Amino acid sequence: MRLAQVPGCIDALARAHVEACGALQPGWSVEQAAAELASHGNDGIPATWVMLDDNDPRAGAGQAMAWLGSVSLLHDDHPSIGGYSPWLASLYVRPRARGRGAGEALAAHCVAAARQSGIARLFLYCESSLVAYYARLGWSVETRVELPHLPAVAVMAIDTAAGA
Repeated sequence: MRLAQVPGCIDALARAHVEACGALQPGWSVEQAAAELASHGNDGIPATWVMLDDNDPRAGAGQAMAWLGSVSLLHDDHPSIGGYSPWLASLYVRPRARGRGAGEALAAHCVAAARQSGIARLFLYCESSLVAYYARLGWSVETRVELPHLPAVAVMAIDTAAGA
């Protein structure tokens, strides 16, 4: 479901995103992440979808502890990586939900939403350790980019008609 429908999850998601992905964008704060997430509306891009735990009674109320993971669709994802758009970004699954297909389902949902929006090709960037994971989901390496604060990251792409 769109994050805009469960705004009670924004602060917890922002903390998790900065904790997990902060090294990719030094100086990114929880407050900035929360403001970015809050700006993602009910339609169009940017968008964030959150997977709720159907077994948690708090899920219907969109409470912070009921979410399992999230993914975003953005026009731009990193100031040092230009020339590619739009992006699957900030795919995150809580540790307690990992290994059960949540990440794959979130990525597939983002690709399907991009396809429904008329987007033919979608991009993401990731550290080298995640290339094999995304390759299993149908993504291919487009290029590798050096970022000032990290070793090379892979820019990957998928044809949305092929799915995720």
